[in-house]
This record gives sequence, C-alpha cells and structure tokens, in this order.
Amino acid sequence: MTIADSGCLMDNGGSCLPHPPEEENRIVAELMRESELNLKEGNLYYVISNRWFSKWQRYVGFYMALFSAEEQSSNSQQANGDCSQIADRPGPIDNSDITSNSNDSEENSSDIRRMLMEGSDYVLVPQKVWEKLFEWYKGGPALPRKLISQGVESKQYNVEVYPLCLKVTDSRDNSLSVVKLSKKATIRELYEMVCKLKRVEQKKVRIWDYFNKEKNSSLNVSDQTLEDANLMMDHDILLEVPLDGDRSAHSGMDSMGNDLALVPLEPSRSSVSIAGGPTISNGHSPGSSNYLYQGSSLSSTSMDMDHKYDVSKGERCGLAGLQNLGNTCFMNSAIQCLVHTPPLVKYFLQDYSEEINVENPLGMRGELALAFGELLRKLWSSGRTTVAPRVFKGKLARFAPQFSGYNQHDSQELLAFLLDGLHEDLNRVKQKPYIEMKDSDGRPDEEVAYECWKNHMARNDSLIVDVCQGQYKSTLVCPICGKISITFDPFMYLSLPLPSTVTRTMTLTVFYSDGSGLPMPYTVTVLKHGCCRDLSNALGAACCLKSDEMLLLAEVYEHKIYRYLENPLEPLSSIKDDEHIVAYRLKKGVQKTKLEIIHRWLDSVKGGERKLFGTPLVTCLAEDPLYGSNIETYVDRMLSPLRRAYSSAKSHIEKENGFNVAGSGDQLNTSNTQCGLMPQTIDSQEQEGTSSGEPSFQLVLTTDRALSCTRIEKDSLIKPGQVVKVYLDWTDREHELYDSSYLRDLPEVHKTGFTVKKTRQEAISLFSCLEAFLTEEPLGPDDMWYCPQCKEHRQATKKLDLWKLPDILVFHLKRFSYSRYLKNKLDTFVNFPINNLNLTEYVKTKDGQSYVYNLYAISNHYGGLGGGHYTAYAKLIDENRWYHFDDSHVSPVAESEIKSSAAYVLFYQRVTQMEGEKSQVHTVS
Repeated sequence: MTIADSGCLMDNGGSCLPHPPEEENRIVAELMRESELNLKEGNLYYVISNRWFSKWQRYVGFYMALFSAEEQSSNSQQANGDCSQIADRPGPIDNSDITSNSNDSEENSSDIRRMLMEGSDYVLVPQKVWEKLFEWYKGGPALPRKLISQGVESKQYNVEVYPLCLKVTDSRDNSLSVVKLSKKATIRELYEMVCKLKRVEQKKVRIWDYFNKEKNSSLNVSDQTLEDANLMMDHDILLEVPLDGDRSAHSGMDSMGNDLALVPLEPSRSSVSIAGGPTISNGHSPGSSNYLYQGSSLSSTSMDMDHKYDVSKGERCGLAGLQNLGNTCFMNSAIQCLVHTPPLVKYFLQDYSEEINVENPLGMRGELALAFGELLRKLWSSGRTTVAPRVFKGKLARFAPQFSGYNQHDSQELLAFLLDGLHEDLNRVKQKPYIEMKDSDGRPDEEVAYECWKNHMARNDSLIVDVCQGQYKSTLVCPICGKISITFDPFMYLSLPLPSTVTRTMTLTVFYSDGSGLPMPYTVTVLKHGCCRDLSNALGAACCLKSDEMLLLAEVYEHKIYRYLENPLEPLSSIKDDEHIVAYRLKKGVQKTKLEIIHRWLDSVKGGERKLFGTPLVTCLAEDPLYGSNIETYVDRMLSPLRRAYSSAKSHIEKENGFNVAGSGDQLNTSNTQCGLMPQTIDSQEQEGTSSGEPSFQLVLTTDRALSCTRIEKDSLIKPGQVVKVYLDWTDREHELYDSSYLRDLPEVHKTGFTVKKTRQEAISLFSCLEAFLTEEPLGPDDMWYCPQCKEHRQATKKLDLWKLPDILVFHLKRFSYSRYLKNKLDTFVNFPINNLNLTEYVKTKDGQSYVYNLYAISNHYGGLGGGHYTAYAKLIDENRWYHFDDSHVSPVAESEIKSSAAYVLFYQRVTQMEGEKSQVHTVS
C-alpha cells in the first residue's frame, strides 16, 4: 500500500509533526469510533507492536481499550502518579519485535511471529488510523490483515491475524513450499496461487488433502472455502503434476503406476452407515424421509475420511486417542469424557438418523450431532489408532466461532455448548409451542415443579434431556416488600464454587463513638458475593455489639472519610482488599447529624504546613441547636480512651485549660485544600468553669471540600446538616498527653504480600462445594430482579435447591475467576467420591428414590491460565478400569491416582439402589 509522503523528515525518520499530541489523540480517537460504526467483512486492520504503540499512547495521553486490562491499569496509575512528566515523542513505527523474516512463501517478506497475544504483544488499528500514524511517524513494516466473519447463525467479526499456512509437497521432487491464504479463500484461489508458485497450468494438476502425509481426499476446484474443507494451520497438501505424456493424474494412477483413491468431481455422500441403520447414499436411505439432509451441507466433507473404518468389525474398545490439532487439548478432553458416557455411546452406536432435527432454528441443522456421532463411532471402532477430529473441529468453528482458531479455550465452556447443541440437533419437538409461565402464587412445590417440567418437555425432548437434565428450585425474595417468587428451572450441569472463592476474610477496625473503649481491629469471614449487611452482622457478632447499638461502615482514604457504606445491600465486591474500612459503634435511633473529627498536625519541616494523619473519629450529634461547646464535649469524650496514664498527674502540675477556641470566627486562608492554619501560640490562661485539665486543642469547622475553615468558639452556632466536619489540630503537647498510635496504622481489609509464608491449602470436599452452591446469596447489582409487586428492579436474595437429578450428573468446579484486572486459577484439592456418591438428602422432592452416583470421567486442567493443558480420565465400564487420555497418548491408570488438584469437570452416572449398597455410600458428614 502506497501512502503519500507528507513532506519533510525529522531526525528520527518521522515526518514533521503536523499536530500537537492532544490533537493526534483526538484524531485517532475519532477514527477509532468511526471504524467501530462501519464494521464489515474485508475491512483492513494493521498489526502494530504494542511496545511502540504504548510509547505513542503515553506521548499523547491516550488510554483506550487497546491496552490489556493489566497494562491499562498500570499505565493509568503511572500517568496519574506523575501527571507533570511528559513522555517523549516516539520514533518511527517499529514492528521488529513482532516480525520475523520468512523464506517459505513466494516472497521473502516479514511476517508476524507465532504465538503472540493481542493486547500484550501487538494491537490492531483500523486502516485509517494506520495511515495517519504512518503519515506522522513512517516506519513499519506494514502488516495489513482483513476482517472476516465467522459462524452460521451468529456472525462474529474477527481480524485474521494469522492466515492459513499450507505446506505444499510437490510430488515430482518432494520439494516443500508454503502458501499463505485466508481461511475464507476458496479452493479455486488455492489452485491459482499454487499453480502460479509452481509455474504449472491449472488444468494439468490435482491438489490433495495430504493430512498426516496421507492422501485423504482430492481438493477439487470449487468455491468451497479452505475452512469448510477442514484445512488447518500448517496443513499438508500434495501437488500432483503429470510428467510429459503421462496422463496418470487423470487416469486413476499415480506417477508410480499405483491406483489412486480418486474422489469424483461431485462426490457422492459417504456410504458409511449410521451404526446399526441403513446405508445412506446420496442423501437418501430406505425407509427414511428424503428431507433428512435437504438444505444442509452434509456432503462427503462432513464424513471424516482421514481414517477409513468399518463399524461392522465390532472392535469397539474405546481406547483411541485424539490428535492435537493445535491447542485443541481442551476439545480432546471434553470429547473423551462425552464419548465415554454410557448412554451417549449406546445411542450413537445405534441408528439415530430419524431423530436428527434439521428444522430446529436453535440447532445446527443436525450437522453437529452427525459430526459428533461420526467421531464417537470412529473412536469406538478404530482400535487404538489415533483419530484426528478435523471435521468435528471444522463444524465447531462453523457453528461456534468462539472456538475457532488455535487458541486455548475452556473445556467446560465447550462441554456446555456441545450438550446444548446436541440437544437442539436431536430435539424430537419439531414445532415448539408458545407457553406462558405462571407464578407459583403459594401453590405446593410439587404442583409447580411438575407444571414447569411439563412445559419444558413440551419444547425440549431429546436424549440429552433424558439423561443429562435435572431441575432445581429457585427462590427469590424481594428485600423491600418481601415478595417470594419460586420457579423450577432445568439444568444440564452444576457449576460449584470452591469455598475459597465463596468466602473472604476481611479486617476492619471498630471505633467506639461514645469513648467507652479503645479502637480494636477484627477479622471476620463473610460470603465473597455477600453484601454490607452480611459484613455488619459478622462484625457485630465478633465485637459483641449490644442490642441498642449499630455499626456504621466507612472507607478511610488519605486520613479522611472517603465514603459511608450505608446501603445494607451494597455488594462486598465494591470493597477491595487494599482499602481501609472502619466501623463506628453508634446508638440506634433516628438518623442524626454525623460529626467527623479529622486529625491534623503541624509539619515544622515544611514551614508550618498542617498535614492530616490518623483515622477520623465519627459520632452522632443529638443537640439542637448545636453550639461549639457541644463539639468540645464530644471531642473530649471520644479522646478520653487515648489518654496516657501519666497525663492526669501531669495536668495538675500545669495550669488547667479548657479548649482554646479563641478567635472571631472569621474565615481563614486555606492551603492545599486542607485549610492550613498558621502556627498559633497556645494560651495557658486559666479558663473559668473548666476543670477537665485537657490540653488546648484547636477546633476548626470546615466544609465538605475543605474550601473554607472557621475557628470554633464555645458560643458559636453550628449550622446543622448531614455531616459536620471538624479539624482537630495536634501539637507536641497533645501527643504527650494522648497516645495517637491508636489512630494510626489502620490495617488493610486483606493483607497480601511476599512476606507472608504461603501454606498449603487444606483439602475441601465435594459436599462443601455443593453446599456453597446451595447457600442463599444476594444477586449482584448487574443481575437485578424485577419484583412484580414493587414494580421495580430489586437486588433480591436467591436460594437454590436441587429438585430433580438426572442419570448423568456433571459437576463443574469453578477454578477460574476473572475480573477487569485479575485472572486467577485455584489449585485447591477437592476430595470427591469415586463410588457411591449419595445425594439423596440434597434432593428436596420426596419421591422415595435413591440418588447414588459413580464417577466415570474427569476433565483435568494442569498449569496456569495461559499455558495450561487439558487431559481426561475415563472409565471403561465393561472393563471396570480407568484410562488416561492425553491427546494421542492413552494409558491405563490406577483408580487411586485419578484424584488430583487438576480435576476440573466431574462426570457421574446414577446407579440403582441395589448397586449402591454393594459398598459404603458416601454422604455428607
């Protein structure tokens, strides 16, 4: 792409700066917004090194979402911490750290290094932004990439940073070349590029899918995309060119005279039958309706030809591994668990063609179910031969673009999609009726649960519903009017929080607002997703709060009250671990005016500047009208616990003083918004009617933003309001009489650091995880419930109970937690029963049945968030033996070894009561 030069060059190679930094910022921000409003396939984006782009952002003060969350936070804090520092103008655009020279393609050009991460290694900018940056700074190299759309039903736009690299083997000399195309390019375009590269006529060549260095199928010239042809990154293809006078490429013979497994130009549908059913040919089968495959793309490409197999051989050992196609271990782990689920094995090894639902708008036209069924039968009939799930991966990318590409994903998220997708593809309900849900309105639970399940079955009826779906009871309670809403909802799996993710320890300091005791820190354990009411209750129990007392929670920041936490339903997630939270013990009653006493001391080093220190004291004022003398009394009372033991004796030696509130009440000059006062000489004159012997504190009345300060006199009238803020000035004399250390060193809510010795976390049981899942908790502020009685959205409390459990019960252990600035994985060891897991007492419906389960599969995750690895354990029921499935590698494993802290998703199958009584049944203790 050629861009006109804007004129002269600077010493660093960039063009003359046409605009100041803030103007560059404005132009780029405007172009970014414009591009977001005009997203369409084919738009160009440019890859830029994040190292260079970060320098430019700091230069112009530009902080948008192009940064990773962690880096954005770090840079923002850095910028805020030193606003006066202006970053230097960056030099020319430098992409050298993300590019590498490649000789594999037709042209020796720079290309992007593999395995780079967006946001940390590079950023993507629209074409117009790149043109502006290049105009201002020059440099490069330019790395344009196209925006493509993926998915069938739900379109998703992605910039194709890494196009497909296809390895071309020339059958004439076995030479290897590389061509790079978009996954949305057609096979016709592939032929054109390869023929141009090899300088051969297109009509004389044939290109083969050469996956695993084996001829799989001929890639015939068509408009089929490379993605739909299941060609992947670093895929091998074979170029066959007949020698002069050799017509073997079109006569069914290769250059060595061997027979070729040629595929017709318009290939017929696979003659592989669905196990136990009639052979399908050209989309029709005896005894089945012709519409089964009409309108779908179930061509021969939907039948994986990578490994030929015959299901009639009966070699169904279930010990075949799955080839890793590039960070697909998450998919392999999930698939191995599903293909070893006994009801699914039995179902897909039989004829299920009549249950394929191609009309369901919520499904995948039956293609996902067919691809999964083909893969399952292959795994159960190929002996120990490793299977490459290429076709299944292609279908997955087609219908779930979030799983496209070759990045690592979550096996549980894939399982959720597969179970839901298989259900919709196999849904026996062709036309879903509209059903209006009714409220419980105090009806018996049995009646409401039966009605809800009946309504669910009227729209959802499949193998997945038969064996994998249960029902739980959900109870919502409005915190305002007390309205109770009960619903019974289906579930496919249970996501269990780990107790360490359910609770959090919080340290708060409690102050006595009546001066009856010293401040004391308390550490309590509360629900992580609880609210301030839970924190107040726990703290009240810890500090033995009296029945006529209440706690006022507040956050202290820079020695001032930053905010009051007076909303009992405010989520605890709003309180960060590094914050300082205090609680003030107040008398219950009608809300009164708050008195905030903020401490200051004279900094003689900085020329008499008064600086804040310590923790503010807070109490409630009951007097009306309110005078300065009342303020003095409250201050005297709240400071009394801090008085040193010798202060009373010392005060008798000195002249007795009252509070020195001398002054005319005039407004004083302010300094640094802290109402800094000039040092004052404390009078020692004796005050009439005062016998407390207290030091001469200076009290200054201030406003919310400390814009003005006024000396307080005994007879000065204090204007009432929600909060009265007073500065209390300390001198050396007051520090001698009072121990201010109780006001300093406020502990953080939760202290973490490298000095804390990390201890091994105790094991927790699966039952404790289940109980945490069933614990009542308030809804989050982003998940408000519309109360039909209040006619408002409320932060209701929610309680879940198990009502109906399925034959196949899946537990997802929530090891991963995500937030804007933090990603974390818990390696907590969860002790789960392998045999005879008894959940009968957890099921609320009293149907007299026994709910006992045996474990048969586990999806494991090892390592951290970025470079983790997934494997699976699965039990062959017929052999009563466990195996370890690690991509292509399959090996036996002892039952005693399958429990580990890597266990991520657990698969249980319900057993009969008689079977469960053969050994000890595990129940909650």
